[in-house]
Amino acid sequence: MTKDNDTISARLARFAGELRPEDIPAQVLERAKYLILDAVGIAWASTQFDFAHRALSALTELSANQGDTPVFGLAQRLQARDAMLLNGLLVHGLDFDDTHARGVIHATASCLPSALGVAALANLDGRSLLAAYVVGMEASTRLASVAKGGFHQVGFHPTGLIGAFGCALIAGRLLGLTGKQLEDAQGIALSVASGSMEFLQDGAWTKRMHPGWAAVGGYTAATMARHGFAGPRQAYEGRFGLFRSHLGTLMDQADLSLATEGLGEVWEVPLVSIKPIAACHFTHASADAAAILHDKHGLTASDIASVRVLVPAEVVKTVCEPVATKQRPQNSYDAQFSIPYAVATCLLRGSFGLQHLEDAALQDAEVIALAHKVKYEIDPNSPFPRYYSGEVIVTTTDGRELRHREEVNRGASDRPLSGAEIEKKFMGNATLAASAARAQQLMETVLTLDSASTARGLAQALAR
Repeated sequence: MTKDNDTISARLARFAGELRPEDIPAQVLERAKYLILDAVGIAWASTQFDFAHRALSALTELSANQGDTPVFGLAQRLQARDAMLLNGLLVHGLDFDDTHARGVIHATASCLPSALGVAALANLDGRSLLAAYVVGMEASTRLASVAKGGFHQVGFHPTGLIGAFGCALIAGRLLGLTGKQLEDAQGIALSVASGSMEFLQDGAWTKRMHPGWAAVGGYTAATMARHGFAGPRQAYEGRFGLFRSHLGTLMDQADLSLATEGLGEVWEVPLVSIKPIAACHFTHASADAAAILHDKHGLTASDIASVRVLVPAEVVKTVCEPVATKQRPQNSYDAQFSIPYAVATCLLRGSFGLQHLEDAALQDAEVIALAHKVKYEIDPNSPFPRYYSGEVIVTTTDGRELRHREEVNRGASDRPLSGAEIEKKFMGNATLAASAARAQQLMETVLTLDSASTARGLAQALAR
């Protein structure tokens, strides 16, 4: 699928335009449906939270009450691009959605709203939707992998930044763009892709909107290209292309070959991890290690003198600093990106779930006091980014040292959640907003989505 002197845009355009549904292995399609199932369950759960309704109010105003596009788990209808934005926000809003480890990207949160929204607008079927979703996932995860974790280090969120390019390819494929137009769409996406990590400083809500905005940007870019609007040819490798402009000095560690390596032959979708914990994936191994120590030793607050956590160097800026905010989260988002809070919660409560993000939990004096005793150290043996490892070392008040290491985070590609575990997670999330019977109906709809006659009907079936 490669030719001499190809640009990355040209290679991705060929992949997006020429891949046939029958070329995608059955196991990839099956995994894709489970990733979508997970996302839909999270989206329904998100409708029970304030951030969702604040966003809905804003987008209803922007739609001027003239839209007719369904939204996950809600009765309201919006204009198409606003529905894509809200659907992405709902999938990503609880930080419970899937992660591609090497790319450090939550790709489904942008690819699903894009594929569903554009397929419905184009009056296509579920099979077309699913194939386009796979195209976007394969492109997004590879593009994110190029940076080798560098985007986070310089303050860009790959889920929003890279997501716009994957969504441009999804939208372009579904809209029937030519190869040249698909290249233009990616070039146009370069001027609309965005995603700042500044939310980490104060727990702001902006991260939640990144994937939906990527879906909007991708659809906009593809539509502009469809009408002959020209985009730069070297969107990725150019002098001011994506990677040089966003990575700065970290461009030296980037590997542009990863953008198209194995495209159409080696599949990234099966490597996407589904989260077992509603928090940043970087916290999972440490949280699980702490929960195991709790279960094994029955630790209480008075038993613990100090805690050390060994973490990959690459995650420090995201989940360990600034220390004051991580030790005393001011809101649920702070808590989801805090190693001290997650470890303290699991050491004392034995788990870390949505209930530990509620205001009452965030004011738990015992947990907060222990969080102040949690210190991080750089793990010299980290397998990052293949796995997001974590090791917890507890020094007890009677002088013992208790430790546990999770080398491979639960849910990773080499330690995946089973279909039954994903279905259980889905039911737990969906039933926060729906009856068990309705949740079961939603699950059956998603797992047979490739047989849906219309994407429009599917979108309606996934709304309230």
